[in-house]
Amino acid sequence: MAVADLHTKINLQYSSRLSYVSNRLSYSRRFSLRPLPQPHNSRICCSVTSKEVQAPVTVNTEDPKKKPDCYGVFCLTYDLMAEEETKSWKKMINIAVSGAAGMISNHLLFKLASGEVFGPEQPIALKLLGSERSFQALEGVAMELEDSLFPLLREVSIGIDAYEVFQDADWALLIGAKPRGPGMERADLLDINGQIFAEQGKALNAVASRNVKVMVVGNPCNTNALICLKNAPDIPAKNFHALTRLDENRAKCQLALKAGVFYDQVSNVTIWGNHSTTQVPDFLNAKINGIPVKEVIKDTKWLEEEFTEKVQKRGGVLIKKWGRSSAASTAVSIVDAIRSLVTPTPHGDWFSSAVYTAGNPYGIAEDIVFSMPCRSKVNGDYELVKDVIFDDYLRSRIKKTEAELLAEKRCVAHLTGEGIAVCDLPGDTMLPGEM
Repeated sequence: MAVADLHTKINLQYSSRLSYVSNRLSYSRRFSLRPLPQPHNSRICCSVTSKEVQAPVTVNTEDPKKKPDCYGVFCLTYDLMAEEETKSWKKMINIAVSGAAGMISNHLLFKLASGEVFGPEQPIALKLLGSERSFQALEGVAMELEDSLFPLLREVSIGIDAYEVFQDADWALLIGAKPRGPGMERADLLDINGQIFAEQGKALNAVASRNVKVMVVGNPCNTNALICLKNAPDIPAKNFHALTRLDENRAKCQLALKAGVFYDQVSNVTIWGNHSTTQVPDFLNAKINGIPVKEVIKDTKWLEEEFTEKVQKRGGVLIKKWGRSSAASTAVSIVDAIRSLVTPTPHGDWFSSAVYTAGNPYGIAEDIVFSMPCRSKVNGDYELVKDVIFDDYLRSRIKKTEAELLAEKRCVAHLTGEGIAVCDLPGDTMLPGEM
């Protein structure tokens, strides 16, 4: 129902622009309305109840198998423990998503709600962050999620204030960011988006779970992740990731096509460094059917030039062909990235994620967010892979992308609490997909 209708029927003892309906599962079979504090210019709603709701629903507790009346998609009086089919379900997790009205989220949210990401026994709550401009679209997204009847989706809430939306978040998927426009300098993009991620870092630090896992997708994602973690000192820096899984997937695709094999035969692919055109797709450590790539694909010139450039510039080529940046494949790569963190890594394999470099075994500069090979420790934790090899070509490429990230770090020093910003970016390298 429209939240305004609900507000007129139930007399809540506070004054607000918009009331907030919480449909969090209740183990005591009760209907709950929970007002939130009023932040600046925000509103949160959950459109899940009938216009006829005026009072708590009385449930006959003598029959634990009998379901009470439900209003809307989410049953506000649903008792999870009373149902045989849900006894194996895990504790609900809260997933916050910024940029939730955008194209990437439009693909991602339904994968999350279906159980494709966290599994068929994991109920979730989706907390969706938008802006004033996107709020109406965000309401439409929430309506579509409701209409999809996902059994695992126990709660949907929407809002424009990060301090409300990030409350108790177990995962934060930070997708929303301003795209680079014509004539915009990279330094300007770093500053504009950096301010967004500085504020979101502060919000996570204030209200999210102390062990929240953060996946930064909005570009420039490596440096945005650094800004975010620097503004969230109470959350372990190791919990912050910048998405380079799409780049890894693209590299696997190109190697599989060249070798004439299916992509699942390609393993141990690493993307080193920045999510930009300086990124380094590592073919030295990659394998095809367990055999080093260089023994299968003997064309070294192709590997060093055509393969590397294809991966680095794939996003831009896609825009020219498609007329818009990748959305569906980005959503798929977010799914892959999360699943790689919450499930065991196949024996001998690894995956790429841009993470904090403190204590890394590769000699990469400390205190930046750099894509490196990782293995899952399950439950969202990971360890860096130590058994990798380097040659002069790989080292030289890694140094170039490292230099770019160090320059970006200096350019956002005012947002990380490290002094006055000095922008001496080495050229104007593009993000994958920028025109």
